[in-house]
Amino acid sequence: MKIGVLALQGAVAEHMRSLEAAGAEAVAVKQTQQLEELDGLVIPGGESTTIGKLMRKYGFMDAVRQFSGQGKPLFGTCAGLIILADQIEGQEEAHLGVMDMVVARNAFGRQRESFETDLPVKGIEEPVRAVFIRAPLIKEVGEGVDVLSTYNGEIVTARQGHLLASSYHPELTDDYSLHAYFVNMVKEAAANR
Repeated sequence: MKIGVLALQGAVAEHMRSLEAAGAEAVAVKQTQQLEELDGLVIPGGESTTIGKLMRKYGFMDAVRQFSGQGKPLFGTCAGLIILADQIEGQEEAHLGVMDMVVARNAFGRQRESFETDLPVKGIEEPVRAVFIRAPLIKEVGEGVDVLSTYNGEIVTARQGHLLASSYHPELTDDYSLHAYFVNMVKEAAANR
């Protein structure tokens, strides 16, 4: 399985390390034509407004929508979750708008309010080590979206078919179980294509 990490901003190397630990071949994606050779794509954390601007500037919006339209899995972490959402609180326009959810930016407060926790996630045996840094929150999900985990009653991991989103950074720990979950999603999607 060849899985890309969108390399415009954010923890690209960390995601690549986690994907490789989970048995995939990881590729740093800097050009849209690289998408053609990939089975899945991770959109990392960073600053969602900046990532959105860079995606527009380099032609990634349409290219990634097309990629997703072929049933190829996308995994958005932290800012990547905001990029996937079809509604962002307080913002008129979404970025990719492919996942049926309403998200709130920086819902967990400022940088100094960052924290780590062990999070039970549906479909993964052991709790996932999750790092929350200025994390967004999934406020609402549509009918086709499966809530995989909550923290203090708030949705922090969700899946909609071939789309996976987490409010937190799983790549900043040595726990690659959520990446392994995504690699399995990619394998299933490739088998069904």
